[in-house]
Amino acid sequence: MRFILAHDVARQRAAEAVKSAPDGYVVTLAEPTRNADQNALMWVYLQAFSDQLQWPVNGSMTRLTPEEWKEILSAAYRQYRPRVAAGLDGGMVMLGMRTSRMGKREFAEFMDFIQATAAVREVNVKEN
Repeated sequence: MRFILAHDVARQRAAEAVKSAPDGYVVTLAEPTRNADQNALMWVYLQAFSDQLQWPVNGSMTRLTPEEWKEILSAAYRQYRPRVAAGLDGGMVMLGMRTSRMGKREFAEFMDFIQATAAVREVNVKEN
């Protein structure tokens, strides 16, 4: 069961559901996650970064996928200090944060960061 706490009736129903829940049930209150429009806008920007910029990888400039740009930008947004783990068959794996764990407000701030970074790096974005 899921309740969006948008008004008093929803809060009342949520409280009633909690009171009548069997022992062992778990209740989680969380900020709403990003919406479809926010998500779509992020991918427009990530594709523009992918199409227009190269980035140093293993010592040479290369084009990155939108997913790779998402990792770089989300780490920069959080000023993330990466953890590095050994790969199962050698190599290194960067352990990072996920945008899917961001609430709606934080994701909006992240999008502001992406848009500002695009402007600084002269990435032209055509929003639909």
